[in-house]
Amino acid sequence: MPARLLALDSSTEVLAVAVTDGVRAWTRNVQGGALASSRIIALALEGVRDCGLQVAQLDAVAFAAGPGAFTGLRCACAVAQGLAFAVGKPVLPIDGLMVVAEAARWPCSPGPPDVWVAMDARMHEVYAAHYRRVDGAGWQVLSGPALYTLPALAARWSATPPRAVAGNATSAFGEHLPTHGVLLSIDCADRAGALLSLSRCAFADGAVIAPEQAAPLYLRDKVALTTEERAVARHAGPSSPA
Repeated sequence: MPARLLALDSSTEVLAVAVTDGVRAWTRNVQGGALASSRIIALALEGVRDCGLQVAQLDAVAFAAGPGAFTGLRCACAVAQGLAFAVGKPVLPIDGLMVVAEAARWPCSPGPPDVWVAMDARMHEVYAAHYRRVDGAGWQVLSGPALYTLPALAARWSATPPRAVAGNATSAFGEHLPTHGVLLSIDCADRAGALLSLSRCAFADGAVIAPEQAAPLYLRDKVALTTEERAVARHAGPSSPA
């Protein structure tokens, strides 16, 4: 029987929620950020109800584990844990950068097989990962999610130029990353749909874990600049590649 899933993602400024009863899919992409914590539960319950389900009928609750916004990661993880604990169901942690790869839109279909994802991590840093699409098997991780300085990522891409890059870092940092001749996909039109697709694959692969094992993927210990550091950064601008 196809899996009945609820999937949550509040790791970016978009709050993405998706539900499937195994056949039908319900997806919403709405404003998140500071509003995510006040909207996520109501939106999740709305999706479950509109699919003709109760939370207890779900097979698992998925969440985008990160990397991403510190507070947003905690929000989706906590809600997924709470709902799963309440009804005795497992959770599915989903690679947040892989969601961007899945949601990317390209001029040609089905798109390039090898994709780098690069997301603005603020503080002049980038969350990045490298994936390969495998026919019938989803995405293969070639280089897992990591936090890069601009010079470090520029050096890596200069040594081995990417074929395609998805995510907003190329827009945020422009010429500081070498992307001449590279296919770019900046906007993710349907994060909820992409999250649900990955959640289905993860459930089929048996990637469920107990709720108490769920945790956000944090890639940095420091989550904000001091006032002095912000002032220096404003004057200096993005670092140039080494």
